[in-house]
Amino acid sequence: MNQRESSARTNNTKPDVTGSTSAVPEWTTETINGGSFRQVDLHTGTNGWASPPGNVFSLRSANYFTIKQKSPGGDYLLSPAGVDWLKSTSKLDNILSRPDNRVGHAVRNARSQNSFIFAVNFEVSGKEHYHMVLYFGTEEPLPSDSPLQRFIDGDDSFRNQRFKLVSQVVKGPWVVKAAAGQFGAFLVGKTVKCNYHKGSNYFEVDVDTGSSAIMSAVVRLLLGYTNFIVDVGLVIEAQTEDELPERLIGGVRLCHMDLSSAFVVGEQGLGPCRMLGSVEASHHDEDTN
Repeated sequence: MNQRESSARTNNTKPDVTGSTSAVPEWTTETINGGSFRQVDLHTGTNGWASPPGNVFSLRSANYFTIKQKSPGGDYLLSPAGVDWLKSTSKLDNILSRPDNRVGHAVRNARSQNSFIFAVNFEVSGKEHYHMVLYFGTEEPLPSDSPLQRFIDGDDSFRNQRFKLVSQVVKGPWVVKAAAGQFGAFLVGKTVKCNYHKGSNYFEVDVDTGSSAIMSAVVRLLLGYTNFIVDVGLVIEAQTEDELPERLIGGVRLCHMDLSSAFVVGEQGLGPCRMLGSVEASHHDEDTN
């Protein structure tokens, strides 16, 4: 079934068809439309995220180990469920365990008992901490022998050897393309420190970008620009024949991000009426100011 992007606000134009998924959880309508970092048009959107077709990424094909051939990524394993762009005074680890996490809240209230979230929390540390959190969801059980399920059930050593990020700069200055090109495809856990959190209905990867001097410099360079667009795809690397071809867990296009638009997280939990990263809480803050 084809997953279509839904507009987060009524002034967005009609989005393009995205990567296909086997099932689209109903609760993702709430998590996609309810975020302060909004979903935007794939081609013309600014300061938001979109879901690009999986074929923009190149992954290991069925005959990769014989002829080293790669092929278009194809359908996503999981459906996009939103993106949060957050700023806090302290690092936010295991963000899905927070009672005020809006995506976790939506899943806990979902009708289906099989609802599951896979999240990647990219942490940028400094005087202020920034977090780019990508959420993907499903309501179908993962096959027990699938690379993704083995990754979730594995130990940290196994996970560090398998979790891969693939990316490409769609638009941006040459300095941004040159810097980001160093991380076009890499095993995340072998490059930076990752913490893994497994809950009853979620799995989260916390990526400490500051644990690598090179990646930290690249990320901070990117955050200094707003005129770039980058596609980010997530995959469990295939290292044996039976794991081929590789499949995308999910993908996100980040469009002309503005550092100042990050949702500010308070010292204490925001409470059930002001969910972390929610558009309602952002509007409440604007009205208060």
